Amino acid sequence: MKNVIVIVVCVLFNSCQNKSEKNFEQLEKMNWLIGNWENKMDDGILSETWKKENDSTFSGESYFIINKKDTVHSETIILRQIKDELIYSPTVKGQNNDESVDFKLSSESENTFVFENPKHDYPQKIVYKKVDENSLIATISGIQQGKQSTESYPMKKK
Repeated sequence: MKNVIVIVVCVLFNSCQNKSEKNFEQLEKMNWLIGNWENKMDDGILSETWKKENDSTFSGESYFIINKKDTVHSETIILRQIKDELIYSPTVKGQNNDESVDFKLSSESENTFVFENPKHDYPQKIVYKKVDENSLIATISGIQQGKQSTESYPMKKK
């Protein structure tokens, strides 16, 4: 009888332990994104900074600065895993009533992550591609003013 009780207790303990374990494997695949990224262009500097908030959430900030002092575009981004879904949620000041817009991970490969929201005005697709440890390409695309549009931003890790 003691053996049965010990086995039952072990099984219950293990099943409870597995249920409470949180697995954020999807988000962990993007750990390479953490850090400071930059693209120096003729018309300004695009800067993106990512940090890990907790096991299920990364936060990001993106700025485009001209004349080394004037911010012409800024957004905050939350990248989070909810259950098995990876969701990219940018908030752009002055757009969408200053509320975030969710883009769900639609596909991934070893180094490329595609987030989509076909109902959003523009962009409908956001792609992050890791080129190597120190470079990435962020691409936004979709229909803009009735025409297909794509913008790519190569960035280097600072």
